[in-house]
Amino acid sequence: MDLNKILIKQIATSFKKLFDLNLKEAAISLQPTTKEFEGDFTFVTFPFSKITKCSPQDTAKKIGEYIKQHTNEVADFNVVKGFLNIIISDEAWVNVFNKISVRWKPRGIRGRHLKPHKGGKRDGEVPPLGRTMSSGHRASIAGGRGAVRGAKIMVEYSSPNTNKPLHLGHLRNNFLGFSVCEILKANGYEVIKTNLINDKGIHICKSMLAYQKFGNSETPESTGIKGDRLVGDYYVKFEKAYQEQILQLKSKGVGDEATQKEAPLMVEAREMLHKWEKGDKTVRKLWKTMNDWVYKGFDATYKSIGVDFDKLYYESDTYLLGKEIVEQGLKDGLFLVQDDGSVWVDLTGDGLDDKLLLRADGTSVYITQDLGTADLKYKDHKMQRSVYVVGNEQDHHFDVLKKILKKLNKPYAEGIYHLSYGMVDLPAGKMKSREGTVVDADDLVAEMIAIAEKHTKELGKIEGFTKADAKQLYRVLALGALKFFLLKVDPKKRMLFNTKESIDFQGFTGPFVQYTYARISSILRKAKEKFSRKDAKLFDFFSLRPLSRVLGKKHSLHQTEREVIILLSRFPDRIKEAGEAYSPAIIAQYVYDLAKTYNRFYVEVPVLSEKNHDTLFFRIIFSYIVAQTIKRAMALLGIEVPERM
Repeated sequence: MDLNKILIKQIATSFKKLFDLNLKEAAISLQPTTKEFEGDFTFVTFPFSKITKCSPQDTAKKIGEYIKQHTNEVADFNVVKGFLNIIISDEAWVNVFNKISVRWKPRGIRGRHLKPHKGGKRDGEVPPLGRTMSSGHRASIAGGRGAVRGAKIMVEYSSPNTNKPLHLGHLRNNFLGFSVCEILKANGYEVIKTNLINDKGIHICKSMLAYQKFGNSETPESTGIKGDRLVGDYYVKFEKAYQEQILQLKSKGVGDEATQKEAPLMVEAREMLHKWEKGDKTVRKLWKTMNDWVYKGFDATYKSIGVDFDKLYYESDTYLLGKEIVEQGLKDGLFLVQDDGSVWVDLTGDGLDDKLLLRADGTSVYITQDLGTADLKYKDHKMQRSVYVVGNEQDHHFDVLKKILKKLNKPYAEGIYHLSYGMVDLPAGKMKSREGTVVDADDLVAEMIAIAEKHTKELGKIEGFTKADAKQLYRVLALGALKFFLLKVDPKKRMLFNTKESIDFQGFTGPFVQYTYARISSILRKAKEKFSRKDAKLFDFFSLRPLSRVLGKKHSLHQTEREVIILLSRFPDRIKEAGEAYSPAIIAQYVYDLAKTYNRFYVEVPVLSEKNHDTLFFRIIFSYIVAQTIKRAMALLGIEVPERM
């Protein structure tokens, strides 16, 4: 039952009957009634007072009286100025709940049913970063601004550099990208999860050069240091030595700009990059060795945080494709060659400036590689939309990329979409990789697990757990806290990460939602123990017989039951909204509201102590459906929920 459609149809009919107006249903919209007033749906009559020739308040009153008289689902209404607040009957909400409950009927039960969404692959199923990786599963599910339902969407996220380990900023990127993919799938789209590995460039050469000079042939095995972290340490060492050289040059009177270019380490790094592009065997061998160390480190981190990819691309494979595109653009007169041999594109006509495409020495830049990657992606998958999950520091870059592709008349140019998100700060300020002030992702996860363990033990929530079960619980809580905290904020907003706040069992946090699910699971276990043997029919809530018959038409829902059912009915709308906005924050807010409202129900309404069998039957099913909805909503965020806490 779609109450929204029923009400809109009846309101359209009321315009015809009361005012002799043929108003199209598309012109009528409803919104949830604000909490200050009684009601479930609100119809705003201000825009229609001219055509009804009545005041907004009189228009609302007349329509309210008509739909109350002619619509079984409407119990009453009230008018606040030009706002018609419509109150839905308990029977109608129970019927809505019946429809919702059928969707969660488990497999193996007779009758029509849908299996609850499982949320994709999980820990242990993340493909490695090796180039022999087979393309992962292509689950079909969700949305996106401007895309057509059922269309193919590629989402590129993570995109790490192979000169440092993943850090806190990468975690927001990975969690955002993974969750957006799950939400898009849930809206009916075919989604391809992609990771572009930034495995070449001057930044990679900096780590390689520092290793040559300071490494003493050490390896991850000889040092016991994770490969990506070891390589990242050399990136920091390069920067420190480089800054020392800059200071020395400045002491000799060399200008600021010149010192950065003339410092011996930077000169050597540029020479190494040139050798790499020329295919120098020694440079390429070191590059492959160090990158392999990093890939193993990345794979371990991806597995730990529970994200995966269907397809991997490497900039070392795509930069030559980008060069070919630039060369073709030159032939077509779209690009310009400067006196020094560098290649540029003039975007002043598009409100931007000139953009470098190839350096004077022929080496590529980021935009060159992105041109090649964009072309290869489209040739591989022919997707209708290509979403790039990249920080807002690259807003200009992706604006340039899209405009260049349009200038080249690429068929996929219009489908380019930059999912720009804000940076993550710490209380100490902005993180900087080259200064070694970033928060390593592995360290942060370990810290979160330790905090979860301490907090859980203090609250006494592991009674009866084995050591293995307790260890798993700490990890689930830690990752749930971390993911929820990073995803609950609108992606476009910059955010401050607070470790202790994220792990709190109260408030707008992952552990609060997880605890609600565990609480309901406990209720269901107790219900099974208490009733399944005495009254199998009563406890057989999987049969989901129509609750309107069980409760009777005169049954009155408790206010909290009503509020929960309203929230349950809005879950599909929130999924759609989150898909259109590419915003997991919408799902996070929804599941928190659901958990919070159910907890009010739990406090105010007896469940297992209810004496009336039919009411007890309803509340068991009610709790089960809430739990399943929480589980699926959290899965859309990439978060697991524990059965016990």
